Amino acid sequence: MTVGEFADLVSQQLQHNPTSQQRALIQALARFCASSTPYNSVFILNGYAGTGKTSVVAALVNALTLMRRGVVMLAPTGRAAKVMATISGRKAFTIHRKIYQGDSLAGDFRAPAHNPHSDTIFIVDEASMIGATEGENLLDDLIHYVYSGDNCRMILVGDTAQLPPVGCTDAPAMEPDNLRRYGLKVAKATMTQTVRQRRQSAILANATLMRKAQEELAKNDDAVGADDVAAAGEENVEKAPESFNSLLIISDTDVKTIPGEELEEWLSDAYRNDGVDNTILITRSNKRAMQFNLAIRRQILDKERDLTEGEPLLICKNNYFITSKIKGADFLANGEIARIEAIYGYENRSFLRFADVALYLPDRDLTIDAKLLLNTLNSETAGLSDEYEQLLYRIAMADLPQEHHADRNRVARHLKTHPYYQALRVKYAYALTCHKAQGGQWPNVFVDLGGIAPAATNTLDYLRWLYTATTRATTRLYYLQ
Repeated sequence: MTVGEFADLVSQQLQHNPTSQQRALIQALARFCASSTPYNSVFILNGYAGTGKTSVVAALVNALTLMRRGVVMLAPTGRAAKVMATISGRKAFTIHRKIYQGDSLAGDFRAPAHNPHSDTIFIVDEASMIGATEGENLLDDLIHYVYSGDNCRMILVGDTAQLPPVGCTDAPAMEPDNLRRYGLKVAKATMTQTVRQRRQSAILANATLMRKAQEELAKNDDAVGADDVAAAGEENVEKAPESFNSLLIISDTDVKTIPGEELEEWLSDAYRNDGVDNTILITRSNKRAMQFNLAIRRQILDKERDLTEGEPLLICKNNYFITSKIKGADFLANGEIARIEAIYGYENRSFLRFADVALYLPDRDLTIDAKLLLNTLNSETAGLSDEYEQLLYRIAMADLPQEHHADRNRVARHLKTHPYYQALRVKYAYALTCHKAQGGQWPNVFVDLGGIAPAATNTLDYLRWLYTATTRATTRLYYLQ
């Protein structure tokens, strides 16, 4: 089959007539998938909200399948993998589960496994979330895995207008120069043209406005701080308005602004009409997320106990112990959302509180038994306080004979398998920070804009944050003033 014939096959898998940008992208992807393309090639697809990049990728997957070409779909989180699988109709894996083979119980994976696939296209969605820091260089391991296979190539799909990974100023996996350092030949496409049938969406209109504002600010090398950008705004209000929030597009159908005193009413309606699982509140800090979560449970849902059946919980620290004996289950990841199916009992050990529960993991359609550490539920920080961390350590070490305390290896093995030390750290999941919400989508999204100084809304960081929060909504979006 020629490149042109394969491009026609991809186009036939779309549910609509492609835009001009989509046609050009399909031609480029067809060339990339051709047998004549060098094995050490990578394709970066940067697609902004509403441009239909996901539809094109799904069509490409279907076409490759029809041609009996190997294709593997990956994503950085279980939530993102599930979204990808739902859209494409094929199984998608988390990057960690696919590329690593090692001591998952230790949480210390060895080098990535050898890639057993041949002549396979790896498609990685939400690639702008892939980090490359000193502590964990997931991008480095992903590239090593994919290109250790026979004639395997990779397509990285992301959105650089979103928040970059924690600890990064930009998205390393979406930077051509960064990938060239691995000896890869880079092809790149950027999609900016919105799909015709979505142009009337005020959600999309706001996202497009934010993305264009980012592009304008990024042209100014000094546009990195609130003071600098505010000064630039005096020269050109379109590039850096005094408060970007004043430019938000409001619609009677899908986007509203609501005052804080009306939040309870609007949230109650969303829960009643669509359910808790289809509604999320996104805020800017762990402290504000904790405050919203407690208020929602008390004032709207009338919950008094620490936990109730059906409660959505956010895992706030990676856990390798709980799933270590479950075949095919990778670790429980920081940012993953679970739901309580049953509560077996509670236990106090000193000032620490624990619960034994059955947890349902919707991104994997899996139910597991787990011990939860409940002190993180009311913590203002991302995890457990230093004081409680030390207390937990002492509780675990009390179960190890004193004569073994000087043996570091024995202590490490003891802590890795201690059921209380390895208890799952969780928070309530009615309200999340934007980083924790990234990679997911909900029909109803409430975005907390309260308490943000006007000068701060001029920055590139803020626009990325607001764009990411805005694009989590699929049906209705509420800006909380």
